[in-house]
Amino acid sequence: MKEFPFTDTDFQKVSEKVYSACGIVLGPHKREMVYSRLARRIRANGLSNFEDYLAFLDSSSEQEFSHFINAITTNLTSFFRESHHFDYLKNKLIPKIKEDNRHSRRVRVWSAGCSTGEEPYSIAMTVAGEFPSDWDVKVLATDLDSNVLQKASQGIYSSQSVTGLDDGHLRKWFLKSSDGSQYRVKDQLKNLIFFKRLNLLEPWPMRGPFDLIFCRNVLIYFDKETKDTLFDGYHRMLEPTHGHLFIGHSETMSKERCDFKNLGKTMYKRIDAA
Repeated sequence: MKEFPFTDTDFQKVSEKVYSACGIVLGPHKREMVYSRLARRIRANGLSNFEDYLAFLDSSSEQEFSHFINAITTNLTSFFRESHHFDYLKNKLIPKIKEDNRHSRRVRVWSAGCSTGEEPYSIAMTVAGEFPSDWDVKVLATDLDSNVLQKASQGIYSSQSVTGLDDGHLRKWFLKSSDGSQYRVKDQLKNLIFFKRLNLLEPWPMRGPFDLIFCRNVLIYFDKETKDTLFDGYHRMLEPTHGHLFIGHSETMSKERCDFKNLGKTMYKRIDAA
């Protein structure tokens, strides 16, 4: 028997609030996950049931809503996840960006849905040292969840979290704690990244253009209408001649879209629609 009653109406109301706030679709298969994560918030606030929690959420939205969203959003990531994206970036795209941006000497990459930071740090490790020292190279890393952003900006990871990195990366970009249990990202790498909380369904404050956008394992939470809205926005934000979008291995872009060229392996090049 569950600690707190959780009715169909409760689940529906939670789902509606999440979708309204950030476009994430919570199907019936997410019901147990929603229960376990929000039960913690009910306990933390000294409440008795989901009905009371939802009423509290409405009356104390400013202080509780970020906790509510943070509890629902899932964060699973690792360094150099889907490594073929980083291979393509290093071997194919960086030479092209060097040529196209030789006058502006400016490079911008956006990690949209950066979670605890492994993705933007992987991007930074890939681009660092590939451009002359007088170039302006920056990675924007955004996420809806303020808790994971705080962890990302600290750049401190357990020894288990860095098992996918080779010794060369660890020596060059990390400082190991005296007991070997933690690794801290060096400031040289951290300074390439700007972390910012952003709800993808709210107005985007940045102007672009971005040479690359990574939005991986984020789109799986959205319905088709929301995905198309995001793809429209990414298209506008990408540099016209070489802008590329990388999405997650389980995600797809509608074949009806003619403003991106599918390169395979969830890599897309921005093109002008015919």
